[in-house]
Amino acid sequence: MKITWNEERCCGSGQCVLAAPDLFDQREEDGLAVLLHPYPEAEQHASAREAALLCPGRAISIEGSP
Repeated sequence: MKITWNEERCCGSGQCVLAAPDLFDQREEDGLAVLLHPYPEAEQHASAREAALLCPGRAISIEGSP
């Protein structure tokens, strides 16, 4: 699985951080997300998919993974 994040689409809602705190963080200065791990471990795949589904800006894309 590969996670991609589009900064231009991010609205800073923080839903990704709540869904997958091991994969995402938020910048202090503007609240936008930061992708910490673009290639998550297998046990993180479900939370990565949840983060993508919850993102109101549709800034998160998931490639690969069953």
